[in-house]
Amino acid sequence: MEPTHKLTVQIRSFSYKRGLPYDNSGHGGGHVFDCRAILNPGRYERYSMLSGKDQEVIDFFTQNTEIESFLDHAWQIVTLNVEAYQLREFEHLMVSFGCTGGQHRSVYCAERLAEKLRAHYDLVIDLKHLDLKH
Repeated sequence: MEPTHKLTVQIRSFSYKRGLPYDNSGHGGGHVFDCRAILNPGRYERYSMLSGKDQEVIDFFTQNTEIESFLDHAWQIVTLNVEAYQLREFEHLMVSFGCTGGQHRSVYCAERLAEKLRAHYDLVIDLKHLDLKH
């Protein structure tokens, strides 16, 4: 039997300085991944005005950090829920990535997760960067 609706995965990047994202679905949150253990490019002048969407920052992450391993672990956890929620016809899952300023690490992780989910599942992806200025 085909599901009557698609699962919506709400993905947020945020700054811990401003607190956890609010889940307005009424389901009470979901997964929150703390990206602060990953080396922060925001500490370097050349990256300070960039974000996790910019190629220079992406290159920094892939060449200088363990971010891909971090994302692999997050992926394993999230896919367990996605598959179970689809089977059970749940409507909502929230996944948030936090870092210090909500500009580099959390943005990169949220973008990568959204990209990978789109490639592997038939979902509605609601991606927002809560603290990204540009």
